[in-house]
Amino acid sequence: MSRGVTAVRGPVITGWSAVSPFGIGREAFVEGARSGRPTAVAPDPTEWTGPDEQVCLVPGFVIKDVLGRKGTRSMDRVTGLAVTTVRELISEAAGDGAVESGADVGLVIGTTTGSAESMMNITRDTLVHEKPFYIDPSHIPNAIMNCAAGQCAIWYGLKGPNTTVAAGRASGLLALNYARRLLASGRARTVLCGAVEEYSSSRSWLDWHTRSEDEADTVLGEGCAVLRLRPADAVAEGEALAEVVTVEPGIVGPAGVAQSLAACVTRALSRTGSDRGDVWAVSPSNPPGTAGEQEREGLESVFGSLSPRYVPSPAQIGDTAAATAAFQMVSVLTAAQDDPRAAGRLAALTSVDRDGVLACAILRLR
Repeated sequence: MSRGVTAVRGPVITGWSAVSPFGIGREAFVEGARSGRPTAVAPDPTEWTGPDEQVCLVPGFVIKDVLGRKGTRSMDRVTGLAVTTVRELISEAAGDGAVESGADVGLVIGTTTGSAESMMNITRDTLVHEKPFYIDPSHIPNAIMNCAAGQCAIWYGLKGPNTTVAAGRASGLLALNYARRLLASGRARTVLCGAVEEYSSSRSWLDWHTRSEDEADTVLGEGCAVLRLRPADAVAEGEALAEVVTVEPGIVGPAGVAQSLAACVTRALSRTGSDRGDVWAVSPSNPPGTAGEQEREGLESVFGSLSPRYVPSPAQIGDTAAATAAFQMVSVLTAAQDDPRAAGRLAALTSVDRDGVLACAILRLR
């Protein structure tokens, strides 16, 4: 078992930011994660018409107030969250003298469907107006899944590869894998990678109608987290926060969630040449209900009595669906910042989606 710092081989994470129910920006997330303060509130019935009694919303998030009026008249919430998060990350880089735009900068954003609210609104308009094509054309781009990623690129001049990955709760980890491949192939020198999820009345009703009995207490959240990835050879000593060692995708097989996830984690560790004892922390996606219990069962079967530290996405920000894995990543980075035992060791992040998608990412903390 090796616990020393090993040579960096994969791309490295050099920065991140988040917009969450804790507030806007990296510092707000770090403070909220450390304090564990609650964020759930009763939704304003004049704005939200879903069945939820409690929700976790980004406080004070009014798009025209956060981003200004120019270019935001028809911007939907999921796009506003993504554009704001990328702004925060780029502003941080600018403060360090780095350039975060141009043809060498790519963007990969994970999502579930883009904006469910925008899609529902257009569908509703085709049914209630005199003619099915009497809809507001400015709303059509919002209903396209890659709208958020495209708007981020337009706003900030990101001219490299621009990709949207839709894989439900596993979107963040699969977006990370896509970003890793872009860097490995030389398609970009910097990739901004993350995932986003909005709260809306449409999402609220869709989730409510598809919940099982053991998911009845789910509190929905929203937000976006984005990380900056660069090749290891382009990063100065001490700049890297973590190395992305590998990302292992998978699906739930006939054996069920627990065994399928355990096999996925075992494959990921095998690819790194590491063993279970090298793992400092495990970050489960904690889906509601039975799936969450099965995820924990699978992780316990792998790590057993080794008892690594558990660092999930903060429960206080609610169920952030497609953004969950992105929040897991920044939660691990936050916890590692406060724990000297993390240096040089591994973190295993897992995702379990209700539709059977699995993923496991292995990070080496710096």
